[in-house]
This record gives sequence, C-alpha cells and structure tokens, in this order.
Amino acid sequence: MEWCCAPCQQARLAMVPRAILARGRDVCKQNGLLILSVLSVIVGCLLGFFLRTRRLSQQEISYFQFPGELLMRMLKMMILPLVISSLMSGLASLDPKTSSRLGILTVAYYLWTTFMAVVVGIFMVSVIHPGSAAQKETAEQSGKPVMSSADALLDLIRNMFPANLVEATFKQYRTKTTPVVKSPKVAPEEAPPRRILIYGVQEENGSRVQNFALDLTPPPEIIYKSEPGTSDGMNVLGIVFFSATMGIMLGRMGDSGAPLVSFCQCLNESVMKIVAVAVWYFPFGIVFLIAGKILEMDDPRAVGKKLGFYSITVVCGLVLHGLFILPLLYFLITKKNPIVFIRGILQALLIALATSSSSATLPITFKCLLENNHIDRRIARFVLPVGATINMDGTALYEAVAAIFIAQVNNYELDFGQIITISITATAASIGAAGIPQAGLVTMVIVLTSVGLPTDDITLIIAVDWALDRFRTMINVLGDALAAGIMAHICRKDFARDTGTEGD
Repeated sequence: MEWCCAPCQQARLAMVPRAILARGRDVCKQNGLLILSVLSVIVGCLLGFFLRTRRLSQQEISYFQFPGELLMRMLKMMILPLVISSLMSGLASLDPKTSSRLGILTVAYYLWTTFMAVVVGIFMVSVIHPGSAAQKETAEQSGKPVMSSADALLDLIRNMFPANLVEATFKQYRTKTTPVVKSPKVAPEEAPPRRILIYGVQEENGSRVQNFALDLTPPPEIIYKSEPGTSDGMNVLGIVFFSATMGIMLGRMGDSGAPLVSFCQCLNESVMKIVAVAVWYFPFGIVFLIAGKILEMDDPRAVGKKLGFYSITVVCGLVLHGLFILPLLYFLITKKNPIVFIRGILQALLIALATSSSSATLPITFKCLLENNHIDRRIARFVLPVGATINMDGTALYEAVAAIFIAQVNNYELDFGQIITISITATAASIGAAGIPQAGLVTMVIVLTSVGLPTDDITLIIAVDWALDRFRTMINVLGDALAAGIMAHICRKDFARDTGTEGD
C-alpha cells in the first residue's frame, strides 16, 4: 500500500527540517573557515565603500588598518621557517634520482605555464586594445633614472647567491643608478665661442626699452652610474636556492645528516600547527585589510574612466588562464576533476586575494593541499616554495599586457620581433619577481626597456595596480597548487617506490 496513516506522514514531515539542519551543521563544520573568509571579503568591500563617504583622515585610516596589518605580519613571520624547513626536509627525504626528476619536471612545467600566460596576455591586449581609451598625462612623468634591463637580470642572478644568508632574510641586492654631472674639460683656446643674445623689452607706456643679455653655455653631460645597493624585503630566491641545495646534500649524506633532517621536519610540523591556530584570526583581519585598501583608493570614477578597459583586459586574461587553461592542463594530465581540486584550495585563494602576496599565502596553501587535497607531503614541500618564487603566471601576463598597453598609449607600433622580445623578457622577469605586493612594478622595467618603451609611463597604471595585484596573486597561487597536484600524479610511482607501497 502506498498510503500511510496521518501520524506517520506528520512524523516524516517533521524529520525533513531536522535532516536539513543536520546537513547544514555538517557543511558549516567542514567549511566554516571558508564561509567566514568569503563573508569577510564581502563585508570588507562594503565597509570600505561605506567609510569612504565619511572622509577619514590618513591617521584614522592607519588606525583602522591595524588588524589587517597584524594579519600580514603573522603570515610574513612564518615564511622563512616554512620555506627553509620544507625544502630541506622535502628534498632530503628523496633519493637523488627522484628529486632530480621532480625538480626538472617542476621547473619545466612552471616555465611552460608562465610562457603560456604571457601569450594569453598578448592576445587579450591585442584584441581589446585598451590603450586607445587611456589619455596620457604628462604631469605624471617622474623623470627618475631607472636601472637597465641588463642590471635587473644580473641582480636576479646575484640574488640567487646571497653573500650573507642573515642579510638575505630581510634584504635583497638591488643595483642603484645615480646621475653624475660630468663637466666637459676643454682647454681655453679650444672652447667654443660664447653666444650672447640681447633682447629688448619695451615698457607698457612705451617710453623706455630695457635690454636683457642671455649668455648661452653648453649644457653639462649627465651620465648614469650603477652602484651596488640593497632594497628592503626578503631575498626569497636566494633562500630557496640555498635551502634546496642543502636539502639535496643532506639526502646524500645518509645517516650523518639525519639529525638536521629531523630538526627540519619537526620545525615544519610546528609551523603548520601555528598556522592551524592562527588561521581563525584571518577572517577578522581580511575585513580590515580589504576595507583599508579601498579607503586608500583614489577617485574610483576617474580611475575607471581612464583605466577601465586596461583593467578589464588584465582580468579577462587572468580568468582565461586561471579558470580555463590551467584546469584544462590539470585534467589532461591527471584525468581528474579540476573543480574538486580547486574547491580544496579556496581558502588559500581568498587569502591571496586579501594579502596580494603569494609568499604570505604559502602557509595556507600548504595546509589546504595536505588536509583537503591529500597531496604527498614531500611533493608539497618542494613544489610550493619553488612555485612561490619562480612561478608567477599572473605577474607575467600582467607585465605583457602593461607593456603593450603603454606602447598603445604612446602610439608605438610593435613589430613581431618586439612582441617576441616582450614575451621572453616578461617570462624571465616574472621569475625574479618577489612574492610580495606590487613586485611586478619593479620587474616591469626589464620588459619596457627591452623594446625601448618609456619607463616613466609605469606611473599610468599605478592607480589600479593595487587591485589587479590581488587577482594576479590568486592566479599565481592557483598555478602553484595545480602544479603540486600534477607533479603528485606524474611522480606517484617514484614516491610509491620510496615508501615501499603501491598505489596512487
């Protein structure tokens, strides 16, 4: 019989809300931190735009940003111990053959995806052509000397080999270019004749004419001198290179290197425990971090009118590369659903959006990959720190778009060879971009000077760089995480042999 008594039907109907509530509690329990992070991003945006109407002073804004500043300091505090311990322990636990294969595949994959991002950026900026909508303002020209592309590339290599490891934890090498006035030394008899021009200026009543003498002398010659210097910020590239080398050597030392390997593994575990506790502060800090950046923003209407198409071009390129090309690569290589994988790292992507620093997001990316996506710890320890240093897909795409955008603003036609030059230099420059906010503006000099574009025009895009920096950092973090998943699939047999087990 399909019918039942009325009391039974009422009991079943009463059970439905209970089941829904139970399911809701389970979802909130499993994804509570993610839900809080999403809400904090929304609340931060709404609060920021609301407080803009209150016309807060700079001092009030700095006080308001204090909880967000604490979030950034927490994340940066964990970068150094996490990078050193993860790379040393990760590479020391692998045999030389496995570590070399993993290293070659990882670096090759990172270079390939970065070059693909540059191609996507060039395609988008050529199709949308945002430079025609932007007006160049000569008042923004700074005229400051900038280092050449050769100096920038040499600095990249110098930073790989820091002279002082302690200094590398808070400073990095940066060539400084200073102007030097060089007076021409000419003998008196060889000096060119002085030109004296006399101008007559008549007064208003026309009664007198005053004469003014103008003595013209040749201008002094100005040369630019390159000097060694430093800039604030951790030299992550040098620390990664040293830690990776040390990890490989520890693995070859066998039992004699075991105490230091155990120390690194213990340090890595303790840092992850700290991350697990500190992560509950992040939603609170994100609110003030995002709202504070919105309060610092210039007039959104003027910026949107001038750089709206440029911003749309960058965002469209990042969406195409991050939501289509990278997941498609993951699917073709692993034959697994990329949506499930990306859902496991949403927390890291939100932290990247809030902080705009791939290095600061590194602890959260570790946590998501190990706990949600169940990536082999040894692979994550190597792939993620290296990726946070050299895998900058979003930055490379952004630099290619910005370079061609500046060329369009100046009505500068780029030939095919110059576009190839931009693609290669943007790929190389992004490798040296530190995982800190707005590091792409520094490496942008390399791309612009490679094709003879004015470097002063970087000031045209500064107004929207703080916002676009957050989106390209999300793509950088997404690329690192997907690379870890791909390497875990490709090298699964090697790691199964290492542990003496079979399976995926």
